[in-house]
Amino acid sequence: MVFGEDRMSFVFQDAGKAEIQQLGNTYLPSVGNEKKGRNIYGMNLSAFFAQYPKAAVAFSGGVDSAYLLYAALKCGVKVRAYYVKSVFQPQFELDDALRLAEQLGVEQRIIEADVLALETIAENPQERCYHCKRLIFESIMREAQADGFPVLLDGTNASDEEEDRPGMRALKELSVQSPLRLCGLTKEEIRRLSKEAGLFTWDKPAYACLATRIPTGERITEEKLAATEAAEAYLSAQGFTDFRVRRIGNIAKLQFPDSQIMGAVKKREAIVRELKKYYREVLLDLEPRGCSTNT
Repeated sequence: MVFGEDRMSFVFQDAGKAEIQQLGNTYLPSVGNEKKGRNIYGMNLSAFFAQYPKAAVAFSGGVDSAYLLYAALKCGVKVRAYYVKSVFQPQFELDDALRLAEQLGVEQRIIEADVLALETIAENPQERCYHCKRLIFESIMREAQADGFPVLLDGTNASDEEEDRPGMRALKELSVQSPLRLCGLTKEEIRRLSKEAGLFTWDKPAYACLATRIPTGERITEEKLAATEAAEAYLSAQGFTDFRVRRIGNIAKLQFPDSQIMGAVKKREAIVRELKKYYREVLLDLEPRGCSTNT
C-alpha cells in the first residue's frame, strides 16, 4: 500500500476493500485497550458492528468519522457515507471526504443543506450548533432511510464533553449511534489507531465549521462565511496550520499556535495585503491559540 499526503488532505493509493479488511484486523481496539470507565457497555468496535451489519455514517472527512468509516469497513459492515454540504463547510473538507470515500471504495451521498434558511441558525444564537446539528442529521436520516439504511452512526468520541457540545443533544433526540464514544475511544486513542492503520487523518487538525468564527449573537451571512473561507485558504496555502480567522465586526483577528506566531509576523505585509480584500483591518492575537483562555 502506498500513501501520500498534502496540506489538510489524506489519500490512499491502490487500497481496495480486501486490503483494508486484511490490514484492519490488527487495529480494532479490544476491550482491554479502552479507557476504564469510558466504555459504557463493555464492548469493542467489533462487538458493536456485529449488532449493526448495515449502517449509514455521517461523514465529514475528519479524524473521527474517517476512522469510524474505516473500522466499519474492516468489520464487514454494509456501509454508506453521507456528507452534508453547506456554506458552513469549506471546499477542502468536501474534497477530502470525496477522495477518501472513493479510495476506500465506499459509496457516498452528498446532501445539500440550506442552513441559513433557518432563523434559529442564521441569527447565531447560543444554541445555533444544536439547531444546525438537528437539521444536518435529520437530512441524513431521511436520505439514509430512503436508501435502506435504518441506523445512522456519527464520530463523536469519548473525549467529547456533552456540556461543551450542544449538538450532542440533537444526536440523542434522533437516536444517532456514536460507537467510538460507546466503546470508550478517546481522541488520543483514535489518532493513535488511525496512525497504526495508515490513515493520514491521524494528525489532521480539528476543524470547527466556519460559523464558529462569527461571534455568538451576530447574524451569519454567506458573505461573512466566504470571507472567512478565503482568508483561511490563503493562510493555509502559506503553510500555516491549526489556526483561526475570527471576525470582530469587519475586523479579522488571527489566532495561531505559539510556534507559528513569529512566522505570521515575518509574513505580515503579505497577509495584511491579502486579507484586506475581505476585512477592514487585520489583527494578530499575541496569545497563542490553544491556551486555556484562547481555544
